[in-house]
Amino acid sequence: MSEGNMKILNFGSLNIDYVYSVSHFVEKGETISSNTLDVFPGGKGLNQSIALGRAGGDVYHAGIIGEDGRFLSELLCDAEVDTRYLRISEDVRTGNAVIQKDRKGDNCIILYGGANQAVTKEMADQVLREFHEGDCLILQNEISEIPYIVEKAHERGMQIVLNPSPMDEKIFDINLNHIDCFILNEVEARTLVQSDADQDVLLKQLTQRFPHAEIVLTLGENGSMYAGTEGVAEQKAYKVETVDTTAAGDTFTGYYMAARLQGQTVKKALHMASKASAIAVSMEGAAPSIPKKDEVERFEED
Repeated sequence: MSEGNMKILNFGSLNIDYVYSVSHFVEKGETISSNTLDVFPGGKGLNQSIALGRAGGDVYHAGIIGEDGRFLSELLCDAEVDTRYLRISEDVRTGNAVIQKDRKGDNCIILYGGANQAVTKEMADQVLREFHEGDCLILQNEISEIPYIVEKAHERGMQIVLNPSPMDEKIFDINLNHIDCFILNEVEARTLVQSDADQDVLLKQLTQRFPHAEIVLTLGENGSMYAGTEGVAEQKAYKVETVDTTAAGDTFTGYYMAARLQGQTVKKALHMASKASAIAVSMEGAAPSIPKKDEVERFEED
């Protein structure tokens, strides 16, 4: 990834997360009681923008919220994210997530798209008009019109980073040959290349399928791997007590991209991203668990 006086545009989702603490995930036909209900800001787009902002990136967030989500805009501003491309709709409520969190800190999630699915081609054109060749676009899979956004950003010469999460068949509507960097976990990677291979073979299959792209493969407690212009690199995961894994991947993505776009090597970027995500899983909530840069830098001294 090149760096310099580029702008980072995260065209992404913003959610309100309703987190239910349960003894186990509810099964078919079962009714269970939740020990607690917590309401947090979330959405993969919002989380990644906050991580980028807290990591020192110059990031603009484009997306849509309902009137009920105004506090999400304030949260972005607090994280030094530019919100001039964030719209508030009177017609649709903010996207939300219903999250079950079990005793081990694992989670399962139901998403309601809401305002995230109200992004139009017209809005995409209006936003992308402000960005130019060499600027960076970061996308997830929680808003509407992603194939169109990718097409138009590619025409403008933007560097496009895709975190194909949540992974579903809509990913294949995107011209994936336009993606310059994929940041994805093993499940997403296996779906993308339709393979059951282990992580080393999987990384090779990804580079064969997307030879033009940088690949960052996250492996949970097994760390992360990279293949691309800087060769191949591996990064261990830091051992912490897991409290809530909700924003771990988004924190990793934001910190990795911020470091790369600030001119750091892949190894340094993976190192920062791994520490940041370790801090995130040791705390409750999605956006609130994303650490600030000084916390991440202190972490290596512990």
